[in-house]
Amino acid sequence: MLRIPGRPRAGRRLVVALALMAPLVGFVFASSAAATPKGVFSVFSDCPTENPEVALCVYGLTTSGEFVIGSSKVPINQTITLQGGAVWTGNEENHKEYDLIPPKDGKILSETALNVPGGLAGLINCEEIKGSGLLEIAARALCKEVFEGSVTGVTAQTEPVNTTSNPIVLNLVHLALEEGVAVKLPVRVHLKNPLLGSSCYIGSTAHPVQLNLTTGTTSPHAPNKPISGKRGQAETLERNEQFMLRLFENSLVDNDFSAPAAEGCGGLFALLINPIINAKIGLPSASGKNTAILNGELKTATPEAVLANET
Repeated sequence: MLRIPGRPRAGRRLVVALALMAPLVGFVFASSAAATPKGVFSVFSDCPTENPEVALCVYGLTTSGEFVIGSSKVPINQTITLQGGAVWTGNEENHKEYDLIPPKDGKILSETALNVPGGLAGLINCEEIKGSGLLEIAARALCKEVFEGSVTGVTAQTEPVNTTSNPIVLNLVHLALEEGVAVKLPVRVHLKNPLLGSSCYIGSTAHPVQLNLTTGTTSPHAPNKPISGKRGQAETLERNEQFMLRLFENSLVDNDFSAPAAEGCGGLFALLINPIINAKIGLPSASGKNTAILNGELKTATPEAVLANET
């Protein structure tokens, strides 16, 4: 195992290791369409190895941390998986900067739903529908009937909203040196509850929650203060004389992103419920009032190494 302490020289050695991983070409054994990689390479079973532009297969796990938007804090207590194929961006100044394209199943991020503490009760207070007119009185009564019933749990699911003009970007040099943006990740947050309807989102493709995650130290707007991530430890794993790189005990952070207002919440009651949720969470929330801390590990290997391990 190669452990990389937090020293500049070690960082440079890790950059070299990352640089050497990309051009590794192994003996590619014949495989059937149903073949899948074995052993330590099995995590790359959904890597789009058939795409000739893919330079690396990527498999990342977030196992702990937190996601804070405004006044709402959601702990990460279930594993979130990020995976796909890494395609060089064409940045001549950085040959280790890649766009992440979808894996074979099309899911760059796993559909992991995290519990929102407090549920609906923590988000919606029907008494916040003010007014003494017949419409306001009826709206309050309907709100209590719908939103203060027995189905009160709310989950938050982070969904990618990457586009050609706003892709998911992985920068291995920045990740290794603990400086700059290591992962650029445009997302939206899907708030889920049967009574909220199917279209309750914070963020969209046009107005994403734009995460610029770093393993270094942030420089956020006030009132947030700088926080630091870390690249963690590194090891190489081998099978069939092919190698993959594993970074573990790492942490990606960002506390300088903004979040737009929630939209589409409450179905027919959206005009009433959206303002309540936005007021409760504090949306829209400006840069310096939100935080993402993603702790976990990252594995990378060349498509050739993955294919060579399908036997």
